[in-house]
Amino acid sequence: MRLLAISDLHVRYAINRAAVEQLADHGDDWLILAGDIGESADDLASVLDIVTRRFARVFWVPGNHELWSMSASDERGDEKYRALVDVCRARGVLTPEDPYATWTGPGGVHVIAPLFLLYDYSFRPHSVALEDAVAWARETRIECKDERYLHPDPYPSRQAWCAARCARTIPRLEEAARTAPLVLVNHFPTRRDLAVVPRYPRFTIWCGTTATEDWHTRFRARVVVSGHLHIPSTRWIDGVRFEEVSFGYPKQRRNRPENVEHYLREILPGPA
Repeated sequence: MRLLAISDLHVRYAINRAAVEQLADHGDDWLILAGDIGESADDLASVLDIVTRRFARVFWVPGNHELWSMSASDERGDEKYRALVDVCRARGVLTPEDPYATWTGPGGVHVIAPLFLLYDYSFRPHSVALEDAVAWARETRIECKDERYLHPDPYPSRQAWCAARCARTIPRLEEAARTAPLVLVNHFPTRRDLAVVPRYPRFTIWCGTTATEDWHTRFRARVVVSGHLHIPSTRWIDGVRFEEVSFGYPKQRRNRPENVEHYLREILPGPA
């Protein structure tokens, strides 16, 4: 019995979707999907219909791609997020809106906390003002598509939505941390020093919030799981393991396996 994780499946790419369809039966294993499964509720539903048959329990947190509204008829902002939560709940998949689950398997008792926190452009140099952050990124011809497709409704800005999500989450984590060590799961990195994208260094403004910088110690985390960067890695900070678990775009896997099994990261029991 293991707790496994993967993110950024991006199943709008046919080769990625085919790779998900070839997942093996994992019996008693649990699976974390750490966001960017696709870009529509149908994408999410199709993947959940596969993985819920092949894992004993499944967790999901939203990435930015799931929250995109690409046509006038799409739900926007929080309404879009709530619709995706309904897709998950219809299939027994746990989301950031559900009670946290307790792992009692190998590695000991842990509380698994799926999070939805967004970003607030605070992963920027101190010399760059908030109102100038996007223009600063554009100077290097970088602009996340979120600026067109990820709407914060009913909040006045993505920053405000991020602040509201963090404020809502803190009391839940405080309570959970009193019971057992935590596994924190968020699509975006929770620390600025982890949000490093060498090819596009100014993309960091769309990668998280400094409000969560100390959450790994503040809330007794044993492991912090994230995606978004498309740079799989394992890092240790303050004795806490940080796992970036992206599958990513096909072009990013050149000369590497296309089998999703190869990219599933063991979160628990994990390395000694």
